[in-house]
Amino acid sequence: MDAPKSTAYHDKKIHYDYEPIPLARYEKAFQQVQEEIKKGNSYLINLTFPSKLNIDYSLLEIYNYTDAKFKLLMDDKFVCFSPERFVKIENNTIYTHPMKGTIDAKIPQAKEKILANEKEMAEHTMVVDLLRNDLSMVAKKVRVEKFRYVERIKAGERELLQVSSKIRGELEEDWQNSVGDILCAMLPAGSITGTPKKSTIEIIKKVEGYARGFYSGVFGLFDGESLDSAIMIRYIEKVGDKLYYKSGGGITIDSDMMEEYNEMCEKIYVPFL
Repeated sequence: MDAPKSTAYHDKKIHYDYEPIPLARYEKAFQQVQEEIKKGNSYLINLTFPSKLNIDYSLLEIYNYTDAKFKLLMDDKFVCFSPERFVKIENNTIYTHPMKGTIDAKIPQAKEKILANEKEMAEHTMVVDLLRNDLSMVAKKVRVEKFRYVERIKAGERELLQVSSKIRGELEEDWQNSVGDILCAMLPAGSITGTPKKSTIEIIKKVEGYARGFYSGVFGLFDGESLDSAIMIRYIEKVGDKLYYKSGGGITIDSDMMEEYNEMCEKIYVPFL
């Protein structure tokens, strides 16, 4: 049972900081990823790492006092507050909304800059193609309904602009009888792995050097008639008495190492109410 909300909690400034992995470790992994891309083993790799989070609140308190489109608390093991839907199914139609491309909303002309960025455009297009192919394994008449639209997301004291697309397909009328097969066919989610998926997953295992665990998995609700699910990003895990925030971003041949390292750090936030 969730603890009751405390008014006093909201009245005081919430302090937290984090300790990212050393830049040298990230640079080594980044260079390994670039070598794999140059060899043609991948075109897009989502590189992630855990950062130690210093905050004087429990996972339950973080869950209770955060605002997100999707939230999940698992005992005293982890909490996530995800802005990214995996798939939604209703009226025999399946939708997915890949998210790729993030920028601080306070940057002048932020929307125009993120949409005009050629690297971000290429990365987003690759993920859309991957998710469109994934949907084609389970659905018919797959099409991109909306390409590269921008959403505003609360990120602690900041706001971010996030670029998404909407893809849809048509399922058989009795899809409820095979919902597990539908999800398994599409997993792991393309936006947090890369393309081509199989070889990219092997590269991720080799380069990251840590266990993602539940991070970058999916969670959702199926009521027998419809389904909604989300990707487990914006994720905090408890290991012993310490908390770790796992984050990262997509790497392409055109990626800049420092920009990617900074993006990994910028995604470390707790969107308190």
